[in-house]
Amino acid sequence: QVQLAESGGGLVQAGDSLRLSCAASGRTQSTFGYAMAWFRQAPGKEREFVAGLRWSTGRTVYADSVKGRFTISRDNTKDTVYLQMNSLKPEDTAVYYCAARNNIAVLTTISAYTDWGQGTQVTVSS
Repeated sequence: QVQLAESGGGLVQAGDSLRLSCAASGRTQSTFGYAMAWFRQAPGKEREFVAGLRWSTGRTVYADSVKGRFTISRDNTKDTVYLQMNSLKPEDTAVYYCAARNNIAVLTTISAYTDWGQGTQVTVSS
C-alpha cells in the first residue's frame, strides 16, 4: 500500500531537459526495502521500462533507449525518486509512470510492480 505521485512533466523542445519527481507516501515499511522504477507509454504503444533503482544501494538499471541520457536517483530524506532526462528526443514523448515494489530487486517487467502513480505527460517537439 504505497501511494505514488509523479510531477515535472511538460512540453519541451528536442535537446531540452526535464526532471520528473515521484513522491512516495502511505503504508511503507522502509524505503531501503523497495525497488523503484519509471515506465513510459506512448500512444499506440505498450508500456515499457525506462529506468529502475534499488533504494538501499542506489543500483540502477536503464533501458538501452535512454542509457547515457537519463539518470534515476533518490532522496532518502524525502522518499522521492527522480528521473533526470537530458537531450530529449521526440521519440521520448509519452506518459511517464512511477512504480514501486516491496522488494530490493530491480526488475524490468510491468507485472513485477504493485504500486503505480497516475502518470505525467512528457511531450518533446522537434
